[in-house]
Amino acid sequence: MATLGFLQNMSGGSLILIIVVILLLFGAKRIPELARGLGRGIREFKDATKEIQNDLEDGMKDKKK
Repeated sequence: MATLGFLQNMSGGSLILIIVVILLLFGAKRIPELARGLGRGIREFKDATKEIQNDLEDGMKDKKK
Protein backbone atom coordinates (compact mmCIF):
# COMPACT_ATOMS: atom_id res chain seq x y z
CA MET A 1 0.00 0.00 0.00
CA ALA A 2 2.94 2.31 -0.55
CA THR A 3 1.06 4.10 -3.34
CA LEU A 4 -1.60 5.31 -0.90
CA GLY A 5 0.88 6.38 1.76
CA PHE A 6 -0.19 10.02 1.50
CA LEU A 7 -3.61 9.07 2.93
CA GLN A 8 -2.06 8.32 6.31
CA ASN A 9 -1.52 12.03 6.92
CA MET A 10 -5.12 12.97 6.09
CA SER A 11 -7.87 13.11 8.68
CA GLY A 12 -11.37 11.76 8.21
CA GLY A 13 -12.76 15.26 7.79
CA SER A 14 -10.35 15.98 4.95
CA LEU A 15 -11.37 12.83 3.11
CA ILE A 16 -15.06 13.65 3.51
CA LEU A 17 -14.44 17.15 2.19
CA ILE A 18 -12.64 15.76 -0.86
CA ILE A 19 -15.49 13.33 -1.56
CA VAL A 20 -18.08 16.12 -1.26
CA VAL A 21 -16.11 18.34 -3.67
CA ILE A 22 -15.86 15.47 -6.19
CA LEU A 23 -19.62 14.88 -5.92
CA LEU A 24 -20.30 18.57 -6.48
CA LEU A 25 -17.98 18.80 -9.47
CA PHE A 26 -19.04 15.66 -11.31
CA GLY A 27 -22.43 14.73 -9.91
CA ALA A 28 -23.55 11.34 -8.68
CA LYS A 29 -24.44 10.07 -12.17
CA ARG A 30 -21.04 10.80 -13.72
CA ILE A 31 -18.86 9.19 -11.04
CA PRO A 32 -19.61 5.55 -12.05
CA GLU A 33 -18.88 6.45 -15.68
CA LEU A 34 -15.58 8.02 -14.68
CA ALA A 35 -14.67 4.99 -12.56
CA ARG A 36 -15.45 2.61 -15.46
CA GLY A 37 -13.33 4.67 -17.81
CA LEU A 38 -10.49 4.75 -15.32
CA GLY A 39 -10.74 0.98 -14.85
CA ARG A 40 -10.64 0.40 -18.61
CA GLY A 41 -7.61 2.64 -18.93
CA ILE A 42 -5.75 0.85 -16.16
CA ARG A 43 -6.63 -2.54 -17.68
CA GLU A 44 -5.39 -1.47 -21.11
CA PHE A 45 -2.17 -0.15 -19.58
CA LYS A 46 -1.56 -3.40 -17.71
CA ASP A 47 -2.26 -5.44 -20.86
CA ALA A 48 0.16 -3.30 -22.85
CA THR A 49 2.91 -3.64 -20.26
CA LYS A 50 2.40 -7.42 -20.11
CA GLU A 51 2.60 -7.60 -23.91
CA ILE A 52 5.82 -5.60 -23.98
CA GLN A 53 7.29 -7.73 -21.19
CA ASN A 54 6.38 -10.92 -23.06
CA ASP A 55 7.94 -9.56 -26.26
CA LEU A 56 11.15 -8.73 -24.39
CA GLU A 57 11.27 -12.17 -22.77
CA ASP A 58 10.68 -13.86 -26.15
CA GLY A 59 13.46 -11.75 -27.65
CA MET A 60 15.83 -12.76 -24.88
CA LYS A 61 14.98 -16.45 -25.41
CA ASP A 62 15.58 -16.15 -29.17
CA LYS A 63 18.88 -14.37 -28.56
CA LYS A 64 20.12 -17.19 -26.27
CA LYS A 65 19.44 -19.83 -28.96
